[in-house]
Amino acid sequence: MDAEATTDTVGQMVGQWGRERPDLDASPMLVVGRVFHLANRWDRALRGPFAEAGLANGDFDVLAALRRSGEPYTLSAGELSRTVLVTTGAITKRVDRLEAGGWVTRSVAEEDSRGRRITLTAAGLRLTDELMEVHLSNQRRLIEALNAEERAALGALLAKLATAED
Repeated sequence: MDAEATTDTVGQMVGQWGRERPDLDASPMLVVGRVFHLANRWDRALRGPFAEAGLANGDFDVLAALRRSGEPYTLSAGELSRTVLVTTGAITKRVDRLEAGGWVTRSVAEEDSRGRRITLTAAGLRLTDELMEVHLSNQRRLIEALNAEERAALGALLAKLATAED
């Protein structure tokens, strides 16, 4: 086992499995375990500004999806669900909170009176733009241990994994 594999908790776990079950190849944990560990750690590190703004978990994802959709910053619940990768039920709960905060409005869809369109309000647009600057700054801070070339390589490798067949 190389020295790099034992420098963190996940590497130490892999080393322990190598000792206890040398018949198993625990090396996938060096990638998958580290990705999970980082995702959890980064999620906690990134939540602060959203909570300070009165947003619950996932609320900013809805605001950001609406903002990046371009004017008029409007999507259906189904479109939001596909963009944010959660169920329409979860979108409904998030939109309820965001509407109560004055950050989005709901309207009847012109093309189907059963459907609803969710639109950013002016306050929602301002909040999203402010938080996006903070969010990107925090993300830069989290990956500053990597130089530009390393970030590009890691981004490409993660994209390859994200688009691979399960």
